[in-house]
Amino acid sequence: MLRLSKVSKIYEGKIAYRALTDINLEIDRGEFVAIMGPSGSGKTTLLNIISTNDAPTTGQVEVEGENPHNLKKNALAKFRRNKLGFVFQDFNLLHTLTVEENIVLPLTLEGTKVKDMKQKADEIAKVLGIEAIMEKRTYEISGGQMQRVAIARAMIHQPKLLLADEPTGNLDSKASKDVMNLLSTINKQEHTSLLMVTHDPQAASYSDRVIFIQDGKLHSEIHCGESRQAFFQKIIDMLSLMGGEGDDFSSVRI
Repeated sequence: MLRLSKVSKIYEGKIAYRALTDINLEIDRGEFVAIMGPSGSGKTTLLNIISTNDAPTTGQVEVEGENPHNLKKNALAKFRRNKLGFVFQDFNLLHTLTVEENIVLPLTLEGTKVKDMKQKADEIAKVLGIEAIMEKRTYEISGGQMQRVAIARAMIHQPKLLLADEPTGNLDSKASKDVMNLLSTINKQEHTSLLMVTHDPQAASYSDRVIFIQDGKLHSEIHCGESRQAFFQKIIDMLSLMGGEGDDFSSVRI
């Protein structure tokens, strides 16, 4: 589903900065992968390249066998709408719109009929438990509800690959667990491939495997076994082994 081959990124300037070095990565269809590492390790750069918000200096990115970085502007916009979904730490919702209007935004760009948009919005709202807030403005709902709305917007066009950047970063412990349970359910029921960058070991423990990046290079990876609690402990142990500053990783949430 997703394949990166020898992806490197160098930012030019008075002093050139190498953010990524020869990243090789494959994610299967329906797999849930988390990316972790200290601040400045290259996690966000990697996500930006996969999401086509940035381009690699060298190397290849393929999503379902197609390199989006070779597409022209209009074709790339269509690729992003059809293949990719995005969930951000700060939600990126439009406060002038209702919850329902935020959710159907990707469909309006496709020119979908209003009746069809409403039906899809109602279906996904029921799945995510947000039917009661569909007519509210985003400033009238909680952070946890806003992230549910953001997930609904990301999923309404049934993307092949969902990219999540610190999806629990602005949420309290309970809301974080609710959001991760939702993402896990979407991953399993819809078979949507999910790639998540996170500092949160608890959030990462919901994934099938965690890939660790340090200094722009792949450091290691660990796989989930039968016990999520044991997997969580393995993540904590690996983060401790990698070191880093105290605020590089969010506090443990039990």
